[in-house]
Amino acid sequence: MKLPALLLLAAASASFAADPALTIYNGGYAVVRETLPIDLKSGVNQVSFAGATAQVEADSVILRDVAGKAEFQILEQSYRNDPVSQAMLLSLFEGKTLEFVRHEPNKPDRTLTGKVVRSGFVPGGNFVEPIIEVDGKLQFSLPGEPVFPSLGTDNVLKPTLNWKLQAATAGKFEAEVAYLSRGFTWEASYNLVAEEKGDTLDVVGWVTMNNQSGMTFPEAKIKLMAGDVQRVAENSPTMALAAARGGVVMDAPVVTEKSFDEFHLYTLANPATLRDKETKQVEFVRATGVKAERIYIFEGRGNTRRGTPGKVQVYREFRNTEANKLGLALPKGKVRFYSQDGDRQLEFVGENTIDHTPKGEVIRVLTGNSFDLVGERRQVNQTEDEANRVATQTIEVKLRNRKAEPVVIRVREHATRGGKWTLTAQSQPHEKVDATTFEFVVPVQPNEEKVVTYTIRSTW
Repeated sequence: MKLPALLLLAAASASFAADPALTIYNGGYAVVRETLPIDLKSGVNQVSFAGATAQVEADSVILRDVAGKAEFQILEQSYRNDPVSQAMLLSLFEGKTLEFVRHEPNKPDRTLTGKVVRSGFVPGGNFVEPIIEVDGKLQFSLPGEPVFPSLGTDNVLKPTLNWKLQAATAGKFEAEVAYLSRGFTWEASYNLVAEEKGDTLDVVGWVTMNNQSGMTFPEAKIKLMAGDVQRVAENSPTMALAAARGGVVMDAPVVTEKSFDEFHLYTLANPATLRDKETKQVEFVRATGVKAERIYIFEGRGNTRRGTPGKVQVYREFRNTEANKLGLALPKGKVRFYSQDGDRQLEFVGENTIDHTPKGEVIRVLTGNSFDLVGERRQVNQTEDEANRVATQTIEVKLRNRKAEPVVIRVREHATRGGKWTLTAQSQPHEKVDATTFEFVVPVQPNEEKVVTYTIRSTW
């Protein structure tokens, strides 16, 4: 398998990078890590960080000295995220006077002074018309474009984290600010290309990242966590405020693939800029010549009506092993199948999804129904003895192959009654799949019809 050096699995290390870093999860959130230079004096210090996203989970914030040398205690922490709008700014000046610049066609601009009686700002975004007093008269509109003075240090125009820190001694250090933020997603997708005839596939895997956090991350180190991470309900406390020292930080080794805890963590080998409102794709796996088996399955129960042929499902199955040109943990995602026709053009032939798939597992994906294979199922006989809790059924399945080549169709049947069951008669041997499922493996030649019959006895 040829793996581009774009995605690496992260391993544990004690190193720390000054660049912004993201670990994006399947659940629509990310861990954001930023560097904040801090110059502490002995005693109480006020520290602010204005680089947070607009969707911070405020109770998840961690401020720490990664080197573990600074001695400080967090006395208070607060988060401000005032929605910036003209009405919000006007609300800061209710009862006060402002200058308004009036623009009129074919006239020079002129400046008016007015008192803000009502700003029109309502938390939640509802609109209320402002009221401005100009020359002792009230008007239900702005007399011009408002000109705002400096807001001072107590007001913010972008999301800001503030800390009150108690330091035993003075000192400078590079702090790490880490927090959970909503507004991030990532997903994997796979394009599988097969010859029209043959048993090999080419596999190309992509990860797609989306940033709706309200913030751009330039040259960020990006990781993608694959797996089902447990989170509590939205209205429950998720993480406590904390100050930590030392600890473990993920760092990317040479091109390898390892697990992280109970999950898999993929790291972009090179820093990437992930802009707000941006969707970015990165190729993370490319494999050629993957051995794949085409499997035909006829699910008899519920598939046919009396006198109506049923559908034979088509699956592609391959092993996720190094011997089969793969052999890495594959995140869940959509799988699209393409087939090359005689003139080497690609045609789309189906899609489905796969779950998180560890190395060494078998992947079986339903791609659709066969056009040229049909099946019919009918119940030939049925008896039921309620007193002795015994029932028998005789089932007939007809399979027809209208292809130009021979195929093997798996007829999948199910024991529909609870309790014990056995086949008392069968036209050919069956394979038991699980406690209630069994299959007949039936080779069918071109333009041939094969008939499978069996009698099942159930007791309860």
